[in-house]
Amino acid sequence: MTTALPSPLPPLRAGRTSPAWRAAGHALRWFRFAWLNTLRNRRRSAVTATVAALGTAAILLAGGFALFTYQALAQASARTTGHLIVAKPEQFTKDEDTPLQNGLDDVAQLKARLLADDAVRQVLPKVEFSGLISNGDKSTVMMAAGIDPDAEFAVKGPFLIVKAGQVLSSGERNRVMLGEGLARSLKAEPGSSLTLLASTSAGALNAVDVTVAAIFSTGIPDVDKRLVYTDVATAQHLLVTQRVSSLGVFLDRMESTAPAQARLQAALPRLAVQTWIDQAAFYRSVRDLYNRIFGALGLIIGVIVVFVVTNAMAMAIIERTREIGTLRAVGTLPGQLVRGFALEGLMLGGVGAIAGTLIALAVSTALLVFPVQMPPPPGRSVGYPLQVAVDPTLYAGTLLAMLALATVASALVARRTVHKPIVDALAHV
Repeated sequence: MTTALPSPLPPLRAGRTSPAWRAAGHALRWFRFAWLNTLRNRRRSAVTATVAALGTAAILLAGGFALFTYQALAQASARTTGHLIVAKPEQFTKDEDTPLQNGLDDVAQLKARLLADDAVRQVLPKVEFSGLISNGDKSTVMMAAGIDPDAEFAVKGPFLIVKAGQVLSSGERNRVMLGEGLARSLKAEPGSSLTLLASTSAGALNAVDVTVAAIFSTGIPDVDKRLVYTDVATAQHLLVTQRVSSLGVFLDRMESTAPAQARLQAALPRLAVQTWIDQAAFYRSVRDLYNRIFGALGLIIGVIVVFVVTNAMAMAIIERTREIGTLRAVGTLPGQLVRGFALEGLMLGGVGAIAGTLIALAVSTALLVFPVQMPPPPGRSVGYPLQVAVDPTLYAGTLLAMLALATVASALVARRTVHKPIVDALAHV
């Protein structure tokens, strides 16, 4: 079987003699002959397409896993701090000499102004402080937060794993929730009596007796060894102040973050309005790490696909050198030959890329139907579900990249042979 190139088009029927129809018909002939040429050595073509399919699937699955991780971490970060955090500028840039030195005053009025924005769903106050917690026999360091319990758990959802007891409610005072590690250290359980000790906003020492309402886990053992939750009123009573550290602003959706930040910053020029990403150091670290890892993986897979396609096309061109010489002798232009081989590479890469896309979609769907639980990452005690995001932009970009790599690789390999002297090509053995 000899290499086929499109022959002159036959006369078209009436109504189909426009330049557009003729160009479309000519393009279809080129694709048809390129497809027939790829079938001349079906085993080699199948191997090439299989490598392209596996490479495409690997890139899509790895990229989808990274995107799912980004989305999950972004949602968790925004749920923890709020989409926006409003505080005095010094709260973000300076250390406090005394508790709530840079805290917010007139919280009720400020909260009302924030809720007036159409994108704002809820505003949650937070009092951050540190000190000691004691069971009478043993004292240990605590990192505490005063929250509005009813709004906090309603807006954020189940962001804590309650091991024992019941979460706080706004109607109760002098009650706390302890991290699992801290409760173990103090031998505390729901109903136990403890004492909180901290410096007041004036620099004096103060103590408050509290009752343990619940024991929880954040999934991070190091945090569970120090974290304490109480209500805002109890925290303010301990610190002898009416201030709060910051206000967490929860929006109707993630996409509203940037516009809402601009509006609220303009309305509150004396305050600083940061986004959740400014507070999400862990999210930024993971994103940078995964971008490097999966970027390198994608580059390696792309190089492998290029080498496989290049090798397959090189072998095909060597086998057809005499045919190329014959076609050159009858007047076929080198550019036409290069175009034909480029289309063959496009066919091989296209079939492989489409097959890889289908494989990635099947695996992504299977993980939703048959959940797979990943082991806990370093520094955490709770695993997470293995899922792969299906992102149209990622799929389109990967598909186009595979097509482009296969086409360019084939064209570059063909250029040297098609420009070979006709006599040398015809004498090739």
